[in-house]
Amino acid sequence: MASKESLQVVLFSFGFKYGVPTDANVILDVRFLPNPYWVEKLRPETGLVEEVAAYALESDEGREFIALLKPMAAFLVEQNSAADKKSLRIAIGCTGGRHRSVAVIEALAVYLEELAVAYSFYHRDIERDGMENQRSVTV
Repeated sequence: MASKESLQVVLFSFGFKYGVPTDANVILDVRFLPNPYWVEKLRPETGLVEEVAAYALESDEGREFIALLKPMAAFLVEQNSAADKKSLRIAIGCTGGRHRSVAVIEALAVYLEELAVAYSFYHRDIERDGMENQRSVTV
């Protein structure tokens, strides 16, 4: 049986308007979360900015979603490790891939860090629409 240390988890955000990824094991749609795009001062920012992330994740929906997502992520890591899988690719999508999905991936990365799971993450579409503040990390 593989250990969670031998499983590499890849997290990435994306925008549905740019196409659904075909290389993900799990795809979650977070377009139900409050959208910072509709707040004029938040629109040019991304989910990497604390105020933007808070707008989506500190809502009632956001808090409940993250509370449900954490045990699901732990379960997926455990089950994929037990099945001797080498990687688990989790994609989180919102409309443009700049606000909500980015904030969720960032929160999920912090959680995986707490679980001591090997992971990497990137934000596929955060640069779209002329923005150039992409973040990619491997831990």
